[in-house]
Amino acid sequence: MSYETYKLIHLISGFLLFSIAGGVALYAANGGDKAGNTLRKLVGILHGIALLGILVAGFGLLARLGIGGIPGWVWAKLVVWLVIGGIATLPYKRPQLGKVFLWLVPLLGGVAAWLAVAKPF
Repeated sequence: MSYETYKLIHLISGFLLFSIAGGVALYAANGGDKAGNTLRKLVGILHGIALLGILVAGFGLLARLGIGGIPGWVWAKLVVWLVIGGIATLPYKRPQLGKVFLWLVPLLGGVAAWLAVAKPF
């Protein structure tokens, strides 16, 4: 696949992940619980697809750029990926943090974007 195709998949998957994380945070912040979420399975499936799309397309982009090994900025992006992927279930456990997640997830996305553009280390 071309660089542009990998980039498009990477970005669409990121948008999907942020939509899912924001939706879950908003739902939980407004008093919704895991048991009452009728779309829980769909949300879980889409969350997994988004994480997989980001990971596969990200490594495809690295391959297209000809980057050998895994530089430090990629490790940092992987940490951001793990954090965003893992915190999607936290609003159910701690609904009072739902409002925090509404700004934390985009902030982490901004960090990931900065790492990709600046490649600081």
